[in-house]
Amino acid sequence: MHKNPFKIESNNIAPTKGSILIAEPFLDGSYFSRSIILIAEYNNKEVVGFILNKAIDFPIRNFKEELPNFPTDVHLGGPVNPEYLYFIHTAGDIIPDSIQIVDNLYWGGSFDTLKELINDEKIKPSQVRFFLGYSGWTTEQLEQELKEDSWLVSNIDVNRIMKSSPDLWKDALKKLGGKYALWEHFPQDPSMN
Repeated sequence: MHKNPFKIESNNIAPTKGSILIAEPFLDGSYFSRSIILIAEYNNKEVVGFILNKAIDFPIRNFKEELPNFPTDVHLGGPVNPEYLYFIHTAGDIIPDSIQIVDNLYWGGSFDTLKELINDEKIKPSQVRFFLGYSGWTTEQLEQELKEDSWLVSNIDVNRIMKSSPDLWKDALKKLGGKYALWEHFPQDPSMN
């Protein structure tokens, strides 16, 4: 009997704040296809996350004119509230009202303070990432998607989270090794093979 190479086998990692969701190779949708999602909030009612590997070619100054010289990418965070700008950062000690995800990683907080820090050159692009919209589920909905093998749960270090990389999906799979390393080589559209 052959094992399904795309069946996700339990790796004993439960989704929690700071973990990541790795999309299985055939997950449809422009937002979630081959995406890596950082879970920023996980509780008994809802899950909030940000897609880490879907940069858009639109500078931050086009969204926020008050940040004209801040060389950083903006990413699609997910399909919920895509007209709003969200951010994660490593400056929770100097940005009031930041919400801790894990040690040295936060989301949100005072945008006015962030603007001041950027304009005073007291925060670097490597310390903050911006997202249009976010990814959201009810906790039950995500648990059902996990049972359907839509997502693989894994961990990632903060330094890797803060580096913008379109290859993050492939890199995460390589790190997991085994059959998951095979996923990266599977064509996005199998009919084109």
